[in-house]
Amino acid sequence: MKQFFHLFLAALIGGVAAAALVVGLNDGRPALASQASIAPAAAPLLVAQGSPAEELPAPLDLRPAARLAIPAVVHIKAFTKDRQREAVKALFSEKPPSRKPREGEGSGVIYTSGGYIVTNHHVVANATDITVTTTDRKTYPASLVGEDPKSDLAVLRIDGKDLPYLKLADSDAVEPGAWVLAVGNPFGLTSTVTAGIVSARGRSINLLSDLDAIESFLQTDAAVNPGNSGGALVTADGKLAGINTAIASQTGKFQGYSFAIPSNLVQRIADDIIAYGSYRRAFLGVEISTFTNSDQQRLGLNNRTEGVVIDAIFAGGSAAAAGLKVDDLIVRVGKRTIRDLPELTELIGRARVGETLKLTVVRNGSEVEVVVPLID
Repeated sequence: MKQFFHLFLAALIGGVAAAALVVGLNDGRPALASQASIAPAAAPLLVAQGSPAEELPAPLDLRPAARLAIPAVVHIKAFTKDRQREAVKALFSEKPPSRKPREGEGSGVIYTSGGYIVTNHHVVANATDITVTTTDRKTYPASLVGEDPKSDLAVLRIDGKDLPYLKLADSDAVEPGAWVLAVGNPFGLTSTVTAGIVSARGRSINLLSDLDAIESFLQTDAAVNPGNSGGALVTADGKLAGINTAIASQTGKFQGYSFAIPSNLVQRIADDIIAYGSYRRAFLGVEISTFTNSDQQRLGLNNRTEGVVIDAIFAGGSAAAAGLKVDDLIVRVGKRTIRDLPELTELIGRARVGETLKLTVVRNGSEVEVVVPLID
């Protein structure tokens, strides 16, 4: 009995001491009874079954990129006088034609601090007057330096100095899954920023009607709507990855897919327009198409699934001079693997007259390297 009493007394003393310690640690305040009311002392943990606990990564902060991009994106208004339509009306009326201008809106990206601006050709096509408004609400008359309808790019010039502009990203390094911002003026809502990821590269959506048009878009899910055309697609570190150009939509408004001209192609074309007034494009002098199952069977290339087939060669072109042949399958340019037509047209479009391209082609089942000097 005495032994039981001693044990009970020891337990009682221990319990009182523990309670006093808890009260002391809480600075005299009673200990909290509800676990739900306790503020977390550390970042939440993600615990996966069978693996050690890991801290959740901090959310990506895109505000610094937006701060860089917003001042470099402008609002463009393009005015067009529909003279032909007014002239037809005048034939059936004694009233003189009003020549009321039609107004279109879009976006543009300041390309240099001296006032060159890159936008889409379709934003300023056939415009008789163009005005540019910067984010500080200054309005400038703009002149058209040059345009290239086959890539849907144009360059404008305003009389500005020390203008903010974006550094160029290497669009070849912009991978699917990378965060991007779309900056522009949708529906006239100036300086609008939306976010998404790169969904795919090298997309062709048959937007441009010319057979030799260059379509190799970056596809994103950043929201783009009418008025965003010509605006900036920006990387998470605030560099220009592309020029927003089009959306895939059945309604005319954003439905989850938007497309931008990659910055490496933008730079190539814009630099030519600034230097020469037009894009000096190199041509292979071929008719080409993406490798298909029927090509695989026809050419007996059962171990091949990707590449671009040469369907025809034109006399006097680069391909003829280099010795390329009909039914050659182009599988690499330099060290870069060619999967389909958009990739190849972009690479050729970025090459300059006078440069050489090293093509790897499959001919009669074997790989052959062909050096092609590019002529215009």
